[in-house]
Amino acid sequence: IQKLCDRVASSTLLDDRRDAVRALKSLSKASAWLPEEPCRFSKYRLEVGIQAMEHLIHVLQTDRSDSEIIGYALDTLYNVISNDLEEEEQEENSPKQVDDLGSQFTEIFIKQQENVTLLLTLVEEFDFHVRWPGVKLLTSLLKQQGPQVQQIILVSPMGVSRLMDLLADSREVIRNDGVLLLQQLTKSNAAIQKIVAFENAFERLLDIITEEGNSDGGIVVEDCLLLLQNLLKNNNSNQNFFKEGSYIQRMKPWFEVGDDNCGWSAQKVTNLHLMLQLVRVLVSPTNPPGATSSCQKAMFHCGLLQQLCTILMATGVPADILTETINTVSEVIRGCQMNQDYFASVNAPSNPPRPAIVVLLMSMVNERQPFVLRCAVLYCFQCFLYKNQKGQGEIVSTLLPSTIDATGNSVSAGQLLCGGLFSTDSLSNWCAAVALAHALQENATLKEQLLRVQLATSIGNPPVSLLQQCTNILSQGSKVQTRVGLLMLLCTWLSNCSIAVTHFLHNPANIPFLTGQIAENLGEEEQLVQGLCALLLGISIYYNDNSLENYRKEKLKQLIEKRIGRENFIEKLGFISKHELYSRAAQKPQPSFSSPDHMMFDHEFTKLVKELEGVISKAIYKSSEEDKKEEEVKKTLEQHDNIVTHYKKVIREQDQELEELKQQINTLKSQNEQLQATVTQQVSQIQQHKDQYNLLKVQLGKDTQHHNSYSDTFQMNGVQLEEVSKLKEELEEWKNKHELLQGQLREKDSLIEKLKSLQLEMGTEQSSQMSKSGGLEHNNEAQKELEMLRTQIQLQSAEISKLQTENQKLQVMSTTADPVLGDSGATAAKNSELEGRLVQEVKELKSEVKALSEEKASLKQHLDSSNSTVAILQDEKSKLQQEVAESKKEQDDLLVLLADQDQKLSALKNKLKDLGVPVEDEDDIESGDQADEDEDGDEEEQD
Repeated sequence: IQKLCDRVASSTLLDDRRDAVRALKSLSKASAWLPEEPCRFSKYRLEVGIQAMEHLIHVLQTDRSDSEIIGYALDTLYNVISNDLEEEEQEENSPKQVDDLGSQFTEIFIKQQENVTLLLTLVEEFDFHVRWPGVKLLTSLLKQQGPQVQQIILVSPMGVSRLMDLLADSREVIRNDGVLLLQQLTKSNAAIQKIVAFENAFERLLDIITEEGNSDGGIVVEDCLLLLQNLLKNNNSNQNFFKEGSYIQRMKPWFEVGDDNCGWSAQKVTNLHLMLQLVRVLVSPTNPPGATSSCQKAMFHCGLLQQLCTILMATGVPADILTETINTVSEVIRGCQMNQDYFASVNAPSNPPRPAIVVLLMSMVNERQPFVLRCAVLYCFQCFLYKNQKGQGEIVSTLLPSTIDATGNSVSAGQLLCGGLFSTDSLSNWCAAVALAHALQENATLKEQLLRVQLATSIGNPPVSLLQQCTNILSQGSKVQTRVGLLMLLCTWLSNCSIAVTHFLHNPANIPFLTGQIAENLGEEEQLVQGLCALLLGISIYYNDNSLENYRKEKLKQLIEKRIGRENFIEKLGFISKHELYSRAAQKPQPSFSSPDHMMFDHEFTKLVKELEGVISKAIYKSSEEDKKEEEVKKTLEQHDNIVTHYKKVIREQDQELEELKQQINTLKSQNEQLQATVTQQVSQIQQHKDQYNLLKVQLGKDTQHHNSYSDTFQMNGVQLEEVSKLKEELEEWKNKHELLQGQLREKDSLIEKLKSLQLEMGTEQSSQMSKSGGLEHNNEAQKELEMLRTQIQLQSAEISKLQTENQKLQVMSTTADPVLGDSGATAAKNSELEGRLVQEVKELKSEVKALSEEKASLKQHLDSSNSTVAILQDEKSKLQQEVAESKKEQDDLLVLLADQDQKLSALKNKLKDLGVPVEDEDDIESGDQADEDEDGDEEEQD
């Protein structure tokens, strides 16, 4: 090895150096040196690593022009650093622990960061003999010293982008090893995960999965799925990018299965298992609630949930795939009302069809089913009921007397739960009790309704309530698992439900049983039951409404003091939270137990214990007077909250009414603007008609002057008296027509004046509603406009009087005219021409007056409708003003009442402090409320 290293370092010929590196590669390789003696191999590998590594790195730096020697050097370094081959040798020959030489050599190699940067440059080479061994060497470095190598690559310019190009390599060997390299690169490094995702990794990986045949593909599909999990798990940014990129829709073809599901290969089972886990990564309860909800909706809309339900109900699916599918469907529907409603509508392909929930519950209470499958069904049922009051009501309704199927043809979910609750299998008892407790979770109405459930125990005996039957089985001394399940059900049922507590206390045997269980000194196995009995007794005290005289809060506390002792009671109560199985169950919602014996606590129940343990401990030490004062304070606070809620509701309704009225005002304002525009248009048209009329009047005056100039020269000699009389009659007739037109014109002018005054009044009223402060200025402007209109009307009247005067002059001229002199033929022609022009002009005036009257009628109709709208608005305004005045009065009363309440509260707090009771200040209360809200937020994020 020393000679070979000297040749590599000192030979001037490239061929000599290449041969020396090839020999070093052979020495570092297991297959070249006596596999039956692995100890000798380890020695050669160590020697090659110690003596040749520096020379090999030098070759990589100086001989880049020769791809063959570069390939040999990279292979040699890979053999030295990688532990894979030696681990295989050890597995085949002896179980002796392998020395971690690879980690030590990796540390030496990456000590100079330039070596990793050089390796990244070599990976960019397209030559197969350089790129492939470079990829393998970099992968081995990441396996040995992952975080350090990741940091070096992260700070290298375009380091991650260079490696992303491997996925686009047309040579499958390099592409597949590139996937393995990216797996190691993205482990536990969110920054690199984001860079890889934004380098279009999702698109490329999904394309590879599709090309390889989805779930029917080989090991390459498995590697791609593992890389996708690395990119998405616990990385909210990448999850959002995956959803926004519409990649969820591309997951649907993965889960298309045929009718014949027998004979699946081991690789297909592995691939489908990883695909289901990838779906769960996107909708995990530990993700932010908003991100989980959006992914759940996307999975429903693209048909992915429907496809998963098809696998759920299919036949021939392997058991482990069916179990993982149930878990996946559970988290896809958890807390999403739309998905929960769809799951409730899924039916199994049986005859007659049965709901999928019923079929799953049948598996859960069947003791012959695998344990992991029963746990998965329980988790699915819990997720279906999580934040789903509709689903809870449907489950409980199957237990109520009015909805039970009397024919017995079909089995309901409630009947299956009752059957499991009272079966001889303790695991079925526990699962059924927890499932029924989830049907009551945070739903006081259903807790009260479940009290109506009656069970027939045996023929001839009267039916007993479900609550009574649970306590009967509890007192019979069954298995620990059964009693723990029943006690968890009873604690959930009685918490925050005073009516259920009263029913429980109504049975005189329950309290003596609980006190007897708590007071006894039993073995370690029974300590858990004792703690739960103490919790149930504490709930019976804390939520007791003192409706039963023999079981009032004070008497129950005295009973604990005499038979158990307060300190002993608190100690037994603490057994629950100190138990190891309690800590495990509190970690995540999914029930995961190594064996059925460890199945003791439910995740949601651990939250209830955490909430009630402290308040029960405080309630045990409180005196009756303190309880009374606390209840008075609670009632006062409830009244205060009710009053505040009432006024908030009133203010909210008033805000809605104000918004509606504002919208109506805006609508009327727009209508008013339209009417004003119409009026302006009509005024302009009237002005045009006036101008035309004045023009016609001027033309008529010119004709009259021309006629007067000729009248002096008229001669009476040639004119007949009959023609003069006819001319007089025609002039009289035109005079009458002209007077009739003048009367119509005066009527129209008066109508215009009325409409304008109405329009001004309407505008004034609307503006006064819009703004009282500007009402006076608007009235002044309206008066000015009215004066202008009156002036215009007076001018119009003066014009009409002028026209009348001219007509009278024309009449006098026609009556006082002497016998016309001159040529009678010329006079007749002149008169006929004048007559024709008058007839034509009068016709035009008639048509214009007719059009004007139609326009005025339309305007009047618009103004009438506007006046009615204004009247309605005035009524609404007066009502609104009255309501606002009442609201102000109520708000003043509220302020006075709130001040009184604050004084009472401060007085009560001072009294409590004087009595030595710790009282939280308002700031502490607010911070506590904030902490509760934060805790709720955390729970929602877990959801």
